[in-house]
Amino acid sequence: METQTKPKAKSRAPLSRERVLRAAVILADAGGIESLTMRKLGEELGVEAMSLYNHVANKDHLLDGLVDLVVSEIEVPSIGTEWKPAMRRRASSAREVLSRHQWAASLIESRIKPGPATLRYHDSVLGILREAGFSIEMAAHAFSLLDSYIFGFGVQEMSMPIGTPEELAKVAKIFQRRLEADDYPYLAEMTEHAVKSGYDHANEFEFGLDLILDGLETLRDKAANKRQRTTSRRTSAKVGRRHEA
Repeated sequence: METQTKPKAKSRAPLSRERVLRAAVILADAGGIESLTMRKLGEELGVEAMSLYNHVANKDHLLDGLVDLVVSEIEVPSIGTEWKPAMRRRASSAREVLSRHQWAASLIESRIKPGPATLRYHDSVLGILREAGFSIEMAAHAFSLLDSYIFGFGVQEMSMPIGTPEELAKVAKIFQRRLEADDYPYLAEMTEHAVKSGYDHANEFEFGLDLILDGLETLRDKAANKRQRTTSRRTSAKVGRRHEA
């Protein structure tokens, strides 16, 4: 009589910091960052919660690692790339990442211990701007403005109940019942137009981003022209003094 051999149990991948962080991201994506606990994370990985502390020192360390992992997903073009397409691509990529990880926007803004991916991200963005002719001050302004817009739009977009034109139409019908054209003529006009035109709030991101990038370009060019005029005046003054001597 033949003896049947039992199938070998699949060996579990050894616990590592990366494995802990990726499991934490999955839990946060499913239930929000508030639902993430060390106990639940241990259960997800099939280990005791105490085993996690061999790879993350504490909950704060875990959150810092989550932020760095999420930021590493954002595409940042190489330094030296043409700055406007680079910033546009970076903004679109960040928006996509924040859409996948809807808990991440507020968490990223709250952490004060950046990891290597976050440091590379910041350095690359600043490098692209500086190499494009932005002064240190203007590069700081540009970075702050762009990130405020990207993260702010992301939070707004995730909170709104009108993610699609179809959803907008449903909300607008409810809204219109409460509108009296005589009392709120411009609001009634805008609501009717939005429904008829198939307005999609998602398109506002590109519109606003273009305005910001065009405005930054104008400010950069004005600053460059001012520096050039100042340099020309100084050069002319030096030449004049030499002639007088």
